[in-house]
Amino acid sequence: MSQIRRLAAILAADVVGYSRLIGADESGTLQAFKSIRAELFEPAIATHNGRLVKTTGDGFLVEFGSVVDALRCAIEMQREMAQRNAGVKTEKRIEFRIGVNVADVVVEDADIFGDGVNIAARLEGLAEPGGICVSARVQEDAGGKLDLAFEDMGEQKLKNIVRPVRVFRVRPDRPTEEPRYSRPSLSLPDKPSVAVLTFTNMSSDPEQEFFADGIAEDIITALSRYPSLFVIARNSSFTYKGRNVDVKAIGRELGVRYVLEGSLRRAVNRIRVTAQLVEAETGRHVWAERYDRDLADIFAVQDEITEAVTIAIAPAIANAEQRRALRNPPESLDAWAAYQRGLWHVRRANESDNTLAQKFFQQAIDLDPTFPGGYKGLSNALLHASLDFQLHDLPAMRAVAEDLARQAVALDSTDAEALARLSNALLLRGDYGNALAEAERAVAASPNLAGAYSNLAIVLIYSGRHRDGLTALDTCFRLNPRVPDSASHLNHRAAALYFCREYCAALEPTKNVIHFYPGYPHAYRWLAATLGQLGRMDEAGEALEKAVTIAPASFDLYVRQRAPWLRSEDHAHMLEGLRKAGWKG
Repeated sequence: MSQIRRLAAILAADVVGYSRLIGADESGTLQAFKSIRAELFEPAIATHNGRLVKTTGDGFLVEFGSVVDALRCAIEMQREMAQRNAGVKTEKRIEFRIGVNVADVVVEDADIFGDGVNIAARLEGLAEPGGICVSARVQEDAGGKLDLAFEDMGEQKLKNIVRPVRVFRVRPDRPTEEPRYSRPSLSLPDKPSVAVLTFTNMSSDPEQEFFADGIAEDIITALSRYPSLFVIARNSSFTYKGRNVDVKAIGRELGVRYVLEGSLRRAVNRIRVTAQLVEAETGRHVWAERYDRDLADIFAVQDEITEAVTIAIAPAIANAEQRRALRNPPESLDAWAAYQRGLWHVRRANESDNTLAQKFFQQAIDLDPTFPGGYKGLSNALLHASLDFQLHDLPAMRAVAEDLARQAVALDSTDAEALARLSNALLLRGDYGNALAEAERAVAASPNLAGAYSNLAIVLIYSGRHRDGLTALDTCFRLNPRVPDSASHLNHRAAALYFCREYCAALEPTKNVIHFYPGYPHAYRWLAATLGQLGRMDEAGEALEKAVTIAPASFDLYVRQRAPWLRSEDHAHMLEGLRKAGWKG
């Protein structure tokens, strides 16, 4: 096997909503995809001097020796696809996203590898249906050589790519005239807004109509309990039932940023429900999923699918909103976008990002003093700054954080996130009873909010109900599968398992924190104590040294002193493990 390196322009293309299309018409989709490859993609690749590296089931990976050739090929592909889709119903269209990057690649036989290839694939995921996204290197190399407009999307954090990548959206054509719509456009609310359309009954059985409507209606009810969402009422969103209306028009007419649409198909005793969340302005698919179920109890299935869809949508919207906020320069942000930028920074769990998060939360307060988000966000960031990085005096800052949380609750007493922030502030002064009461109020206010269960778990863990806390964490993780990547959540799980004397189980979340968040100080302390209890002395000593040297002030607060929310017996248990690891205190 030979291996060489060379500079290449890489084009990655992928079908939008492929699972949905396959679910609706497997044989037709496969045949259409085959025709598109033979009649459009392969001739375009050859014309522009490209090499088809491989197909990826629902996409292509292509190598070019020239950035200009790669972009010309991408534009031709998307224009041809737009012509093919003219007159095709929206739900049956095959649309592609394309990403283009230029980088040094490793060539092994006929395949190519490397970060440059991975970045092209991630860029494709950022593109809108029928759109093209490119890296800054591509934009720079193509500048002045092609009659294209590039829209700057800012730096983007791409999955499994260490450094942020600056991304540009390609705009080959600009409409000379805005299209006209029968209804006036509505302005967007000051928080993410969503309309849930009736699910399309694709079964031959008209009796399934009520089932499809029931799922959509239940999702509307469930989403309405999220304080961070603006949800259009059923009477408005159901007016589009049976009509073939573009989601961009729906977004304008209802004044929403996101549209949830779906379909239902029944075959004998099985049912398949597909759902997709679309960003209305761009038509970009934010999230899509398919659910296959046995139809033993139709109402139980309806409840199960409703819950699954609802649980998935809220995190998908939150993630999309943060990406949207990151694309804008700080001076142009409104209160909601500033709040989202703050959330993104605070979750990176390091000192410099925490400082930036505080600035964005304060910006949100200054822009709109009636918006609870700035207050609850700043409360959380200040506590992390004091607890994790010792940037502020803890007793003084705990009082400030509690006051900010109370202001958020005063602005909206049903805001579960604000109630959770207040609960957290109360816990930090050892007020277990009131902290638990506010945590339970938060869960009652928004039963599907992962953050409410997260806070409940923390209160239970540090008030001595370790097993109950782990159960609440499990619920939190089920509601938002992305939460386990959070430094604080992993750390609290490790602490709870340690308190339960499940030392082997505690190792995994502790090591994950250190791997993903090396600047987060608490995990080294729990790792040292856990390894000490397991008798793995060499590793324990190394972890102990890092726990002391990486954040000495944090070690002093949690170990030499006793944090007021840590029970004396739990503190003693932690010290036992640290002494076994070699600590002489």
